[in-house]
Amino acid sequence: MNQTKKKIFIFLPDGVGLRNFAFTKFHELGKKKGYNILFWNNTVSPLKDKFNFKEIKVVQGEINPLTDIYKRVRKELELKQNYKNFKNKVYLSYKFPQSYKTLKSGIKSVLVSYLVKRYNSKRGLAYVRYKINSLERKSEYYKKVKSQLQKVKPNFIFCTNQRPLLGISPILAAKDIGIPTATFIFSWDNLPKGTLVIETDYYFVWSYFMRDELIKYYPFIKPSQIKVTGTPQFEIHFDKSLIIDRIIFFEKYNLENNKKYICFSGDDITTSPYDQYYLRDLAISIRKLNKEGNNLGIIFRRCPVDTSDRYDSIIDEFKDEIISINPIWNTFGDNWNQIMPTPDDNSLLTNIVHHTEAVINVGSSMIFDFVCHNKPCIYINYNTDEVNIEKWNISKIYKYIHFKSMPSKTPVFWVNSKDSIQKVIDDTLNNSDEVVNNAKEWFKIINQNPPELASERIWDSINKIITCT
Repeated sequence: MNQTKKKIFIFLPDGVGLRNFAFTKFHELGKKKGYNILFWNNTVSPLKDKFNFKEIKVVQGEINPLTDIYKRVRKELELKQNYKNFKNKVYLSYKFPQSYKTLKSGIKSVLVSYLVKRYNSKRGLAYVRYKINSLERKSEYYKKVKSQLQKVKPNFIFCTNQRPLLGISPILAAKDIGIPTATFIFSWDNLPKGTLVIETDYYFVWSYFMRDELIKYYPFIKPSQIKVTGTPQFEIHFDKSLIIDRIIFFEKYNLENNKKYICFSGDDITTSPYDQYYLRDLAISIRKLNKEGNNLGIIFRRCPVDTSDRYDSIIDEFKDEIISINPIWNTFGDNWNQIMPTPDDNSLLTNIVHHTEAVINVGSSMIFDFVCHNKPCIYINYNTDEVNIEKWNISKIYKYIHFKSMPSKTPVFWVNSKDSIQKVIDDTLNNSDEVVNNAKEWFKIINQNPPELASERIWDSINKIITCT
């Protein structure tokens, strides 16, 4: 088959994949290789009108009402089985609490609890996986997307993340009519959490570490189905055309040219509910350091889907220390999944990293954005005075399974108390070479090297799959 006739569907079940596969060089690279690329778009972002991408909207339809229940059951069963198999209670911490706020949610939660008890075994988990597919094949949604695929006839479907419920039927339909499928495991912490919802012919992962995790947690997946490619999300940091001159960048965002800035990257409210108080503690320390003759500032970049006002009073109180530069995302509604990334935010992010000295946060993958620019990271590792220990404790963050990939030589500076922030900042600014080198080694563990060639490796793998089918 002539390569120019190969029609590739980049399936966007939600907005997660936009940043990686629409707004990096991935899309343009595929076009240069001669592929006919269409975004099979289930997001609220209008790709054709706004960004001039070729797109086909996913036909809408009703999923089976029981599918979501069985999806929740599957996640709980996987976590329970992982706890049983690997003797680590951390797996149970990934469980979402059941909701009983309304009659409908209460009935669902009771049913989930009953089914978890009934099928809590290896054999039971296999049945639940089968049941999800069986339910969806009977749904209106499945029939509609299958008809759509039969008309458009793509040669390959690449799903941009493995989690969404609305991705099950489209992938099932594709497999049932013989279209090869793949999904991308989109984040470094996903696999231990029981987030594999979509089962495809092939799985694209960041690293060999992640490949081993996939085999460990999902033994029904064969090594031959896994492609180690890296992730496109870090490629922006190697595109020098995105970098704005320091003077221009500082003028645009009202920064002081003679100051050195540290980036505080905010977490979502679930991961770090007391994040605003960490920002306050940092600002207090920066103020003290400046009184001692330093000239430092903070650039605050909030989590893109955190639209809360929880930081506002602190930013106002410390306006001499904090400059807030909000992510450039488009909002299409009130829910977090209606907030969509933009290409401009990729440029903004890489410039924030380039023009700051370091990043500080609670256990974020932003460490790898900064190490791409040879910049250090500070991890916060103490409870603020406001923390309700019964509801949240920072110690649980660094017990998460994905931190087991961290090398023995420390790749970050640790802030273990608010009183130590000033010293840690001083060490970070003046003695960071060894820590940055250790962070580079960690980056090689969790993401295939060199990171700037991830899109190239993905397209090479897609080409091999298509050629062999």
